[in-house]
Amino acid sequence: MATTDRYPRQATTLALAHALSAAEHGLAVIPLSRTKLPALRSPHRNAPEPAGPPCHGECGRFGHGVYDASTDPVRVRELFAAAPWATGYGIACGLPPHHLIGVDLDTKSDTDSTAALRELALRHLFTIPPTVVVRTPSGGRHLWLTGPPDVVVPNSAGRLAPGIDIRGAGGYLVGPGSRTAHGVYAIAPGTDHLTPAPCPRSLLRLLLPPPRASRPGPDPTAGGAHGRGLVQFVLAAHEGQRNTRLFWAACRAHEDGIGPELTDDLVEAAVRTGLTAREARGTIASAARMTAHQPPPPMTPHDATAPDA
Repeated sequence: MATTDRYPRQATTLALAHALSAAEHGLAVIPLSRTKLPALRSPHRNAPEPAGPPCHGECGRFGHGVYDASTDPVRVRELFAAAPWATGYGIACGLPPHHLIGVDLDTKSDTDSTAALRELALRHLFTIPPTVVVRTPSGGRHLWLTGPPDVVVPNSAGRLAPGIDIRGAGGYLVGPGSRTAHGVYAIAPGTDHLTPAPCPRSLLRLLLPPPRASRPGPDPTAGGAHGRGLVQFVLAAHEGQRNTRLFWAACRAHEDGIGPELTDDLVEAAVRTGLTAREARGTIASAARMTAHQPPPPMTPHDATAPDA
């Protein structure tokens, strides 16, 4: 029993040491659990729905996911002290000074993500420069790139190519040295001396969503401020929350009579978080069917932490 009790403390100590090292290099970090999700739960999970936008840490408490991320060693230690079960750390993407972009080459599907990236590079005439590469326990790779400070790269899953996920603003990468339920993340040999390289311009253009066509009228979002709030709620989803947040927002929209008008906005927001348009429309359709027979589920925006399907 003593060994079992000691292991989490050792894992947390190692995770904290790696996180402090990353913070020292200008990378904002948060503690993660063995499931790769933020280790601290939202302090608002049992609170009623807020009248305004969801809290992103303005309350001063921990538990706001990537919005807790910091490079301040004192705050990082406080975060880990509040989560003694943490065995890893996440690195927030899109923040200064690096404006990190993560290219996640997955191995879980039947597709060859490395070959898909190589094909994209040939077709769009770009080369991935020497940069930091992190190996995942499943055999995948995370390529670390940097983006311009005035460009917001959204998260996406499979939009660039099958098996390639992008971690951008509002997302995070599991940091090297983190221990998860499936193993340890580690810097790939030969890249530990490198710094994140600038994202090639041709690749950067592929990572950005197409420009949205302007709509007539003073308020382009259905439902006015309420509709915008629901769209922003979906846009703020992290990995593991996307379907749940979209379903909740769609239920609210249909309950309030703006569901059909807000569908396109919700689909666009969901796609920007990493869902496909087909997945998003399926989730919204499920919400429409549910609200036709009963009220929407009694959850708050801050409690949307169920894993994606």
